Amino acid sequence: MSGMQAVWPSGTECIAKYNFHGTAEQDLPFSKGDVLTIVAVTKDPNWYKAKNKVGREGIIPANYVQKREGVKAGIKLSLMPWFHGKITREQAERLLYPPETGLFLVRESTNYPGDYTLCVSCEGKVEHYRIIYSSSKLSIDEEVYFENLMQLVEVRSHLPTGAATAPSLWGGWALNMKDLKLLQIIGKGEFGDVMLGDYRGNKVAVKCIKNDATAQAFLAEASVMTQLRHSNLVQLLGVIVEEKSGLYIVTEYMAKGSLVDYLRSRGRSVLGADCLLKFSLDVCEAMEYLEANNFVHRDLAARNVLVSEDNIAKVSDFGLTKEASSTQDTGKLPVKWTAPEALREKKFSTKSDVWSFGILLWEIYSFGRVPYPRIPLKDVVPRVEKGYKMDAPDGCPAVVYEVMKKCWTLDPGHRPSFHQLREQLVHIKEKELYL
Repeated sequence: MSGMQAVWPSGTECIAKYNFHGTAEQDLPFSKGDVLTIVAVTKDPNWYKAKNKVGREGIIPANYVQKREGVKAGIKLSLMPWFHGKITREQAERLLYPPETGLFLVRESTNYPGDYTLCVSCEGKVEHYRIIYSSSKLSIDEEVYFENLMQLVEVRSHLPTGAATAPSLWGGWALNMKDLKLLQIIGKGEFGDVMLGDYRGNKVAVKCIKNDATAQAFLAEASVMTQLRHSNLVQLLGVIVEEKSGLYIVTEYMAKGSLVDYLRSRGRSVLGADCLLKFSLDVCEAMEYLEANNFVHRDLAARNVLVSEDNIAKVSDFGLTKEASSTQDTGKLPVKWTAPEALREKKFSTKSDVWSFGILLWEIYSFGRVPYPRIPLKDVVPRVEKGYKMDAPDGCPAVVYEVMKKCWTLDPGHRPSFHQLREQLVHIKEKELYL
């Protein structure tokens, strides 16, 4: 990379092409595929001052990184429902199953950081085509070049194996805006409203995402939901992508709202021991299903469980749900619900969900109280890591409290599985040990 290269301004995102271990104290080590942000140019044009995702700053060699663009350049992310970001080859193939000729998606390449991969269903199998990023342009065959992904996908004559026949990955999940009536706001979130809607005569809940910068994350959430179907998971009904108004994720309507609000508003006088145990079992069965399918929820809490008209609890909010092998930035995680190893080492697993399930059980039996009452937030993790466990909520059956404590075993390997937890809760129910 010569000194003639255009200087990247502060704030430019770049992606690492190679590993860099650094030799001097001021160097910023990184691994191939890491995303870095340019902070400033140094006196030597071959070196930049940059920072990594956790905010550490240092000097990096310019020829080890390339500018991260192509996807975001002038494109509304919400208009690209076929772009799925950093998913693996295996996840892409699962999303395109069963293989229907013409369905496709685009993902970030895992083998070539900075490039993309076009995954196309064709004649019963999925083909993976590398999209090469070179000189600020994109190409599949290095003969025809495009300015960005949108253009590459839309120029149908250049898509291989008839992929152009597919409108998008969403296929049967794509709903028509003409069939949807938005009735009233039933919730407000950081990224948009949740509304009660009517879709072809049925009540539905609709997440309305207007911020283009976050739309892709919600599309990723919806793509996870297309793979999951269980009577105790909130069911995705479909997705609407509108050029002017944004993104709409349509799910079944849960008339009684979040479990935490339901517990707080009804209280002991309304909710008996059998009802509390039923909610516990409902959630456990959903989590056993996720466990069996190798998915980790990562944000299991009573606020993310919804209650239907007929009092069925269903796990919701798949915004953080990922394959069990992936990691995640811990900056925004709810400390009181997250397992110590997940906070400390970013180790997320079904076992970290089990920890959160123990906290959720405590929420259920305390009728929606905030966990770790009277303990300052900054003191929660140090105390927990020394072995502290919350006391049983007032009136909580001893057998249920024992289940909670098993979930809070510090060593993740010694925590029960959701399958074992469900068996324990079923035993408590059948023997009426909760009364």
